[in-house]
Amino acid sequence: MRKALYFLGILNDADIDWLVAAGSRRQIAAGSTLIEEGRAIDSVFLVIDGAFSVRTKALGNREIARLMSGEVMGEMSFVDHAPPSATVQSLEKSFVLDVPRRRLNVKLAEDPGFAARFYRALSMFLAARLRVTNAALAGGTADDSEGEMDFDALDNVSRAGARFDWIQKRLRSG
Repeated sequence: MRKALYFLGILNDADIDWLVAAGSRRQIAAGSTLIEEGRAIDSVFLVIDGAFSVRTKALGNREIARLMSGEVMGEMSFVDHAPPSATVQSLEKSFVLDVPRRRLNVKLAEDPGFAARFYRALSMFLAARLRVTNAALAGGTADDSEGEMDFDALDNVSRAGARFDWIQKRLRSG
């Protein structure tokens, strides 16, 4: 969840409102595959409720991560347009915010302020995820609380948590 707080803390309230309006709430049944390794996707997802397992064929289909509420999925394929490098499957009945790539691309092209915040948030999110992965591969803990966060990021944590709560409430009622 902390990685998602970087993401939501950098965006402003209007950005979050746009993402919720542009996306759709999608229910994912337990055991369903949301993202399949090697198969192109056309959305970015924010986990609203639930849990997902991330597996890759390169490691014998071993689970390499668990994604919970607040996590972003499909971000790597959004950035580089390559097919996903892992399969993401729901471990329980889950809900995601599904933001279509085409709508997001239009918004990014038309709104430079949103684009700057979105790409900065995405970079911070990916950097945090890479640090956790590196620690896990090195045999350490995959706890993303290690290391120093800058003060700007710390200031945004409570705002980001409130934004995520708002997203959950809005999508649950919709």
